[in-house]
Amino acid sequence: MNGQKPRVTYFEKWVDPVAVTRLEEEGSIDLIRQSYDDPEALNRELMDTAQGYQIAPRVELKAPWFADAAFVARHPALLAICSTGSGYDVIDVEACTRAGIVVCNQAGTNAQAVAEHAVALMLTLSKRLVSTDRALRRQGRVERFAYPGNDLFGKTVGIVGLGHIGRRVAGICRNGFGMTVLAYDPYLPGDEIAARGATETTFDTLLARSDFVSVNCPRTAETLGMFGAEAFAAMKPSAYFINTARGGIHDETALDAALRAGSIAGAGLDVFLEEPPAQDHPLLAFDNVVANPHIAGLTHESLYTMSAEAAAQWITLFRGEVPPRLINPAAWPKFCDRFEAAFGSRPAALTN
Repeated sequence: MNGQKPRVTYFEKWVDPVAVTRLEEEGSIDLIRQSYDDPEALNRELMDTAQGYQIAPRVELKAPWFADAAFVARHPALLAICSTGSGYDVIDVEACTRAGIVVCNQAGTNAQAVAEHAVALMLTLSKRLVSTDRALRRQGRVERFAYPGNDLFGKTVGIVGLGHIGRRVAGICRNGFGMTVLAYDPYLPGDEIAARGATETTFDTLLARSDFVSVNCPRTAETLGMFGAEAFAAMKPSAYFINTARGGIHDETALDAALRAGSIAGAGLDVFLEEPPAQDHPLLAFDNVVANPHIAGLTHESLYTMSAEAAAQWITLFRGEVPPRLINPAAWPKFCDRFEAAFGSRPAALTN
């Protein structure tokens, strides 16, 4: 490099302080901590001095600091934007690619936490843990035989998206509960799906056969609204819907209607379209809905790993090496030109 240190900006705090500790110890990157409480003009001035932006998670992120097309146009010095976890729907990847900004996530760093949470929701619903807890608190004396649950053993789970998280859900369900594991993932060939411990199937077949449908795919233009009235109608009346991925993949109005009609047995939701959901959100009124405030990936272990890996990725990126979790490789050639103009050295070429 030409002696200039790259600067990475972030708002308020990282999800675990290990990231700041490691970056400060390594010493090759200047960190800029910004605050939402500061004047917008000051924050924009600071953002304009940065080449990297560690963007906050959707729930904590505040406007106008979403990395949309307008944001990208306003801050032309940025070379890279990284998300906190595996999701990157707060970043306009196409706008970044056009501008020569690379986008990275932390895919896989919280996969075990989310997978365990998805299975925990299956157990909670099938064992009726929440509904019996509520009944006991409301009534005191509960008629036990009015609340029979079900075993997971021998049931069928259908996993939509067999990536880092989905494959772990598959392993827990198959090895821990002897479940049949079906998977729908149009981006994986059948032999790879089999290697990840599932049986390839179509979306329609998965809905028709599964006792639990677990959503573990990213929210994209393709998956937005994927679970609507038609999908819920295709599920078994005894089946449970689990979403630990992103709000918006399921249509909340359609899910409400399906639950009211008894078309499905219940739902486990860690995500909503608007987060946090309003306290009078219709889905929160059901005893057969277990709702969480987008916490599936938030364990002490996963927060540490996400932050440590994010710090390591920033160091890799500004050394001029290809980052391990690059989302938009199409941006790399233009990014290399811009990096060289800024720092006087050219990053490594992408390899297949």
